[in-house]
Amino acid sequence: MASPSLDHQKAVQENRFAMRLSLIFGFMMLVAKCGAYLLTGSAAIFSDASESLVHVVAVGFAAFSLSLSIRPATRKFAYGFERISFFSAGFEGALIVLAAFAVLLTAYEQWQSGLVLENLGIGTVLVAGAGIVNGFLGYFLIRRGQKNHSLILEANGRHVLTDCWTSIGVVAGLILVQLTGWKLLDPLVAVAVAVQILWSGSRLVWRSIGGLMDYADPEVGKLLRQELDSVCSELGIEYHGARFRDTGHKLQIELHLLFPFETSLGEAHRIATEVEERLGSALEQPSEVITHLESLEDHERVHQSGHLSRLPR
Repeated sequence: MASPSLDHQKAVQENRFAMRLSLIFGFMMLVAKCGAYLLTGSAAIFSDASESLVHVVAVGFAAFSLSLSIRPATRKFAYGFERISFFSAGFEGALIVLAAFAVLLTAYEQWQSGLVLENLGIGTVLVAGAGIVNGFLGYFLIRRGQKNHSLILEANGRHVLTDCWTSIGVVAGLILVQLTGWKLLDPLVAVAVAVQILWSGSRLVWRSIGGLMDYADPEVGKLLRQELDSVCSELGIEYHGARFRDTGHKLQIELHLLFPFETSLGEAHRIATEVEERLGSALEQPSEVITHLESLEDHERVHQSGHLSRLPR
């Protein structure tokens, strides 16, 4: 079995490769969609191209964030840089929201000035091809991000997949325009795409805010406490004050372990280390477990006299 350090290095290499792939294909898709817009003058295609532009900018920031997130901790940043993941997701979400408003504005202006559409056939083919490529790429990025517990990569993949669905909607709208001759469908499709983009961007922003505010996922909390109950029951000890935060790459878990007063420090430390190791290996996400040792008999009195009384039970 590979060592944790080798597994980490492999994950870092895979994430870097996936991010480079996303940047290269993102730029190619942007060129194709801009070409399709210049050929057709379609507001719907412009909406798709706008999201691709946002995607290229966002991937650039995501690549920087990924590089920063794997740097080791320093004296000034003692907890490392992993939480940049949430800034990256929020930045990408904010750009998506801005792109949505730009699409809405463009659709309105084209509707007001009159619709002039041409070369829709080749434009539709270009957008359809870009959508298919983005579908495969988005799925790949999401799977790789989930496998390596990289929020940056997963958020990027979901953005790419959103771009794919956007392209599908645009293609459907352009086909309807060609079949019916009703040009008003073009800005209407652009508006529908903008709303979908806005929803996607808002979700990323919300996830970023939740991460920065240390939102505790109830499902993760439930699993954590199940494992703690099992391990502590087997070892004959109690615990309280369990809490956790997600850094975007791993879980940071803190808890207090309660030992009878007569337990030696060495024995208590040995048991605490076993709890940390077993808990870390039981969770799917990489975890850092920190335990605080207390006396079972007087921990209530100690907590009531200080700030630790605010810890969750």
